[in-house]
Amino acid sequence: MSFDTPLYLCGPLREPKQMLADQEYSGHSSIHDDDMAEKLGFRAGPIEGPTHFSQFTPLLVELWGQAWFERGCFSSHFQNMVVEGEQVRAFVERPAPGQTRVRCWAEKADGTPVLEASASIGAAPGESLLYERMAKLRAPEKLVILSDLRVGMKGAVDEKVRMDPDQYMGKLYPFSLNQKLAGITENSSWYSDGSSTPWGHAVIPTEMVSVLAEYTNKDAEFPVKQPVIGLFADQEIRMIDGPLLVGEDYLIRREIVALSESKRTESYWVLSRIYDASGEVLKAEMLLNHATLKHSYANYEAEAAAL
Repeated sequence: MSFDTPLYLCGPLREPKQMLADQEYSGHSSIHDDDMAEKLGFRAGPIEGPTHFSQFTPLLVELWGQAWFERGCFSSHFQNMVVEGEQVRAFVERPAPGQTRVRCWAEKADGTPVLEASASIGAAPGESLLYERMAKLRAPEKLVILSDLRVGMKGAVDEKVRMDPDQYMGKLYPFSLNQKLAGITENSSWYSDGSSTPWGHAVIPTEMVSVLAEYTNKDAEFPVKQPVIGLFADQEIRMIDGPLLVGEDYLIRREIVALSESKRTESYWVLSRIYDASGEVLKAEMLLNHATLKHSYANYEAEAAAL
C-alpha cells in the first residue's frame, strides 16, 4: 500500500534563550534590548534569528547524517520575531529517494510562523531559498542609510577569526561558546568534546557560525550611516568543506552582493566567505541580509527629501 500523503519530521517545542540583551554596536544598544525594541514599536527584544537553527540540526542529521555538518546548507527567511518565554517547534519535509533539498519551517506553539527555509546537502552556490529570493529583488529607488554602498564592494581587509570554548565574542555577541551551550536548545557532545567527533575537534554549532562570521564585521568598514538599528531578515549558512571547528583559525572575506529596500527598511546583503587560515581553502559561506530600520535613523526624512 502507498500514499501520496506528505510526511514531515518535527522536533519538540522549545523555549530559546535571549542572549543578546546586552548587545552593543556603533555605541548604542540593539533591537534585542527590551527598551530599544519598545522605542522602535516592538513589544520586547527579540531572540536572534539564528538561535532557531539549532532546532533543525537533529532533524537534518536524521536525514543526512554526518554529511550535514560537512556539506549542509540552511537558507532561512525570518518571518516573525520570537521573545523569550515563547515556544517554537521546527519542521522538516521528508525527502523523496535521492532528493537533496527539502522545505523547512518553524512556528510558535499557536501556529504563528517564525521562519521558512530550505535545507540541502551538497548544493551548488545559488541553489537555495535565499538566492531565489535575491533573484526577485527590485532595485531600490533611493537609499539614504546605505547610499554609499555598492554591489560588488569588498571588505577592507581579510579578517582573521577563531572561536575557543571560553572566548568572549565581543560587544556584538557578549557571551562565549560555553555560555551558549549552557542554554542551547539542542546540545551535543560534538559541540564540546573533540574526541567524540569524526574530525578530532569540537564542532561549532550552526547557530554559532553566525557569531564567528560576524565577530570581526566592523573590519569590513562598509560605510553604513550611523547611528542606526538593524536586524537579520534573511540568513544562509552553507558548509563547503565543513564543519567549522572550535579552536581553529579562519580567514573571512566579505562582499556586498545585493541592495534592497522595503517600506520600513534598507538592506544590504553580504556574502562572507570563510577560508582556512591560509586563505586558500574555502570552508563555508554565510549570506546575510542586514536590514536597517529607516525610522531608527534620525536624519532619514530630511536626507531622503534632499535626494
